[in-house]
Amino acid sequence: MAAYVHDTQFMTSRGAVLVAIIALHVFIAWALATGLARRAIQVLAPPIQTQIVEEVKPKDLPPPPPPPKFERPPVEVPPPEVTINVPVETNTTAISNVTTHHVEAPKGPVTPVKRIAGGPGSNFPNTEDYYPAASRRLEEQGTTVVHVCVGTNGRLTGDPTVERSSGSSRLDEGAVRLAKAGSGRYRPTTEDGKPVDSCFAFGIKFQMR
Repeated sequence: MAAYVHDTQFMTSRGAVLVAIIALHVFIAWALATGLARRAIQVLAPPIQTQIVEEVKPKDLPPPPPPPKFERPPVEVPPPEVTINVPVETNTTAISNVTTHHVEAPKGPVTPVKRIAGGPGSNFPNTEDYYPAASRRLEEQGTTVVHVCVGTNGRLTGDPTVERSSGSSRLDEGAVRLAKAGSGRYRPTTEDGKPVDSCFAFGIKFQMR
């Protein structure tokens, strides 16, 4: 009776182990069938995710712009102020002599010559007779310097020319006419008291009275 009881306990232990093994296989089969094992594997060992990173090459940047060129502005130099002092003519006569001096290099011992420049004579025409009428109306005044060449007889040897203008062409023309009308009435140039051919200049002044 005691041996029978021992065998029954032994069979009971073996049966429990067998039942446990069968239950484990059934559970594994059920887990495989339902995907529970796959989810458990994913939880325990998640899948490796591969991320492809594309290498970005830096783009070629354009070259920097050249530095600005600064041009120095041109320096403007103001023109100098020139003041011309014109001497006031104090000569009240209508005709004034202009003496031209000719300087020659001395050649050895030379005896000085006493030279007196010529000019209008005592009976020379009056400037009032040759004052242009248009200049009178416009009240033009001025002095024209006339250049003449005169012979020993006091007559012109060429046409008179204007050496310095009065600023008015009408007054200059009147002065040239007066110089021509004075031919034969000039006082010739003298050297040691003897008349000689010469050229000289003199001023003819036109002034309103």
